[in-house]
Amino acid sequence: MGKLLQSTWITLTLGGVLYLGVTGYLLLPLKAQGTPTPATEASNTTGASWEFFNPEVDRLIAELTTEKKAVVTRQEQLNELSTRLEAERAELNIILQSMRRMQKEFDRNVVRVREEETPNLKKLAKVYANMTPEGAAAIMKQMEDDQIAKFMVFMKEGETAPLLEGLSKMGEPEAKRAAAISERLRTAIFRPSAAKGNGQ
Repeated sequence: MGKLLQSTWITLTLGGVLYLGVTGYLLLPLKAQGTPTPATEASNTTGASWEFFNPEVDRLIAELTTEKKAVVTRQEQLNELSTRLEAERAELNIILQSMRRMQKEFDRNVVRVREEETPNLKKLAKVYANMTPEGAAAIMKQMEDDQIAKFMVFMKEGETAPLLEGLSKMGEPEAKRAAAISERLRTAIFRPSAAKGNGQ
């Protein structure tokens, strides 16, 4: 018998059986063992702790749910507003760029006469009005279109017509320039009233 107890297999088997027996005993419910405890008695009278009902907690949960829905709705509204603002900002940028292009185009096509230039331009207008159309056209051929349009602003129609005609007789390129100068005169910004009675 002593040899049998010293055998490793017997010892392991006996240990396993004892382990299973003790574990099974401890896992059995206390009620089945016939020894009620205060915890089991309390659970028999009031129910499980997770079945406990408190109206205040339910009210708080309802308020939190309502507030959460309100926050989600507000967030959706803010996202929608943000998207709309971004679209409007992009549209405004497009309009602004278009206006800048138009302003550049306008500035390129319009002759602006500053007040301080007026006395000198009036003198030039008198000089060119007193020249022959051919002589004036020969000089104007060397000038920029804007310079010509600026002093022609102070000339009468009867004085500008021969100069433009003389310029146009110098060939097709100069005829195109005469047309461009006429357009510049049409879009000139500064036409002072003094130009009518400056003795031209």
